[in-house]
Amino acid sequence: MLTDAVLRALNFNEKAGAGVARAGQDAAYKVLVLDEAARDLLAPLLRVSELRKHGVTLHLMLDSERQNIPDVPAIYLCAASAANVKRIAQDAQLGVYESLFVNFIGELEPASMDALAGALVEADCVSRVARVHDQMPQYLALEERFFTLGMPRAYISLNHPRSDDGTIQAAVDTVVSGLLSVLSTAGVVPIIRCPRGGAAQAVAQALDAKLREQLSQRGNAFEREGGAQGFQRPLLVLFDRNFDLVAQVQHGWSYHALVHDCLGLKLNRIKLPDADSQKGKSYDVGADDFFWEENGNSPFPKVAEEVEIQLGRYKQALEAVNRSATGQADVEEADALQANTKTLMDAVSSLPELAERKKVIDKHTNIGTALLGSIKDRQLDRLCSLEEELLMGKADKAALLRDLSLGRGTGQDRLRMALVWLLTSEAVPAPADMEEVERALRSGGVEVEALQYARRLRQMGLTGAARSLPGGGLQVGASNSASQGNFLDIADKLYSQGLSAVTKGMANLMGVGAQNAVTKAVESLMEGKGGQEAETFMFMDPRLARGTAPGERARAAAREAVVFVIGGGTYLEYHSLQEWGGQAQPRRQIAYGSTDALTSEQFLDQLTEIGRAQ
Repeated sequence: MLTDAVLRALNFNEKAGAGVARAGQDAAYKVLVLDEAARDLLAPLLRVSELRKHGVTLHLMLDSERQNIPDVPAIYLCAASAANVKRIAQDAQLGVYESLFVNFIGELEPASMDALAGALVEADCVSRVARVHDQMPQYLALEERFFTLGMPRAYISLNHPRSDDGTIQAAVDTVVSGLLSVLSTAGVVPIIRCPRGGAAQAVAQALDAKLREQLSQRGNAFEREGGAQGFQRPLLVLFDRNFDLVAQVQHGWSYHALVHDCLGLKLNRIKLPDADSQKGKSYDVGADDFFWEENGNSPFPKVAEEVEIQLGRYKQALEAVNRSATGQADVEEADALQANTKTLMDAVSSLPELAERKKVIDKHTNIGTALLGSIKDRQLDRLCSLEEELLMGKADKAALLRDLSLGRGTGQDRLRMALVWLLTSEAVPAPADMEEVERALRSGGVEVEALQYARRLRQMGLTGAARSLPGGGLQVGASNSASQGNFLDIADKLYSQGLSAVTKGMANLMGVGAQNAVTKAVESLMEGKGGQEAETFMFMDPRLARGTAPGERARAAAREAVVFVIGGGTYLEYHSLQEWGGQAQPRRQIAYGSTDALTSEQFLDQLTEIGRAQ
């Protein structure tokens, strides 16, 4: 949906067919002018080659110095800010481009629209602005069902003791605006559920009011929903990050989670160090990467196996092409010439697809090599194993202290492990136990303010003990010797770096996807099971008159949901929800969103900052 909206903008906001025709005929060249917000929006969606397919031969930053190209149309994509409006008016006055097609991300305030119109009239250049559109979606689509609002410090804004009412309200308003954008793009009015209190309730109430305001207007963005009020309408389930802190700090074992945690995945781009280049090597992943899409929730050893499998398939396909090209196809002699010509043409036409496939395999081989290096250096397999035992109630403070004394991982890794212990303990640890753990961390040079802050949250009941159900999460058990040996052979073939000690440990962790607290709550709400979530989660339906009791609607099952976490989201939660939705009967369609996709290190920095201010 977001991609469709962007492509409409790139094609002069005409229908896709008409826009492409115009770009190829009437406008042989097209310039795209964008700001940082638009650049981030486009990054996960379109590559440079795809922009060219839609006639964009040059893309430039709005705030940069740009040369005049007076015979070329320009498409502007930028935030609806006063500064951007001023710059666009200046471009029109100077005749930088032949015509301007302006698309604002978000809603343009009337005052800004008046300012733009006034500047154009004063400079007598109104005709240069061909079109102005606002309300372009205000969110970033990382995966088909994973989006963020690009708010990396939302947790700080909403939880820092020095955040005043204005700061908190501004953060809530930004979240509401982003969610309204997501819902209007999808054309759905959801039923809103959220726990009572905190940021989730504040956002839910403000969003409910905004939706009611929209629905009261004629020609609103939700008319195409058809006014359906039955149980098939999706749920929007809002959570404060404090609802479950474990998912944000624990070590993941799936491919997406590891790449995000270890390699700093941002807006679907990975940067790896390169000995031959100071800038390093960058790789793009996302919906157009078949390997990334198919293996995102796979445990890392399975991903390494899949790389080898895909490489074997590529080699087989290439050999088949070579046989066809040399006329070795199994054909009747009389038709040999015609058949060989056809097979040769087929072989030639398949080469670009094979080359692209090999490129993807090589990319993930390099990514896998980098991940193996991180796993070895930080002993992440052992950290994951201990954290899973903590989640299952099979480990305690003694096990934690034993691992801390071994100095595994970075200081941040050890702090995360201690947080998992704190957050999974059935009761808030006693001061003496906390002091012992803090002393072990400090001896390794680790700051403990984040741990102290998390303990205060537990004492105040703002975050609860998190435990995995038996059978959920990483299944820790012995692999059969055949599968372990097979994996080691593959690892040697792929990487040849003597990582057998690491891969043996990795082979024992064969499952991923703990059904965490968010997933359990969503399951209960979507299946209408009743219980704690049905009773304690607030119910808001913008289509019902205010004050109307929800009645049985609060217990109705739902096939679709949007789950949104305020304060940071993770690939662990995303995949946990997708896994449950795919296994449920009937299947559930779940989109997952957050204020931003934060690495655990980024989130720990925010916990530490708040902890120091307490």
